Amino acid sequence: MATEPIVRYERLRPAQIVARRRECPVAWLPIGTIEWHGEHNPVGLDTLKQHALLEKCAREIGGLVFPPLYYGEHREQMLMEANAADRAEIARVMGLDPANFAPGYMADSVAEQNTNYHKLLLHVCHEIKSLGFKVLVVGCGHYPLLDHARAAAAIFHQTQSRPVMITWAMTGYELVRGQFTPCGDHAGKWETSLLMYLDPGMQDLSALDPAVPPIGASNNGIQEANADFGRRAAEAIVAAVRARVDEFLAHPERYQGHGAPM
Repeated sequence: MATEPIVRYERLRPAQIVARRRECPVAWLPIGTIEWHGEHNPVGLDTLKQHALLEKCAREIGGLVFPPLYYGEHREQMLMEANAADRAEIARVMGLDPANFAPGYMADSVAEQNTNYHKLLLHVCHEIKSLGFKVLVVGCGHYPLLDHARAAAAIFHQTQSRPVMITWAMTGYELVRGQFTPCGDHAGKWETSLLMYLDPGMQDLSALDPAVPPIGASNNGIQEANADFGRRAAEAIVAAVRARVDEFLAHPERYQGHGAPM
């Protein structure tokens, strides 16, 4: 029985890295956060989901996956513990004081947090480029990070020296919108099913009461979450990503310079 190739950059020896990079010079970077994802999911769902999805991309398309980034994001914007309508209930279940997430708890302003995160992403982009890759796909498990990754990619394209490493950001669901219902959610059927398939064994749907709306999660048929739905969604995303990556590798000149389509 054939074993799956190791595609995590940090787990390979130099000769293995060189061989795989020469075969397909694509780097995959999963980014996410640590955030409430319902009583039935692990708090690392965003990053766990994206890490496993990009490993699937690397095995089927090629290239190597870099260690995931869980930290550094803007914590006072678009975080369930800080912004959800039922954040007090989230704090209660987590055994925390809601005041822990009051505005200003990060000390830096929101603008400073955003700037710091952009600088961190730019640092990682330059680091990965120095390691010989021609394409970088940033997979954003936490949806709000897509705008930040796109902003960092745009700046990176203007600040890097040639040859250019094409940098493209995606979350996954926007690539297959219209093919699935639901398509993208927060800890609902979509995300729970994806993790059931990509990184199984960490969900507990019995933690949810079907008669009570879930705390801090999309109420969209969540009890029907299943690995087969997650498999079909993941396979569709990988197919869409493959089309983009193939285009980047075949026609890099189309994605360089001012106003390049991304």
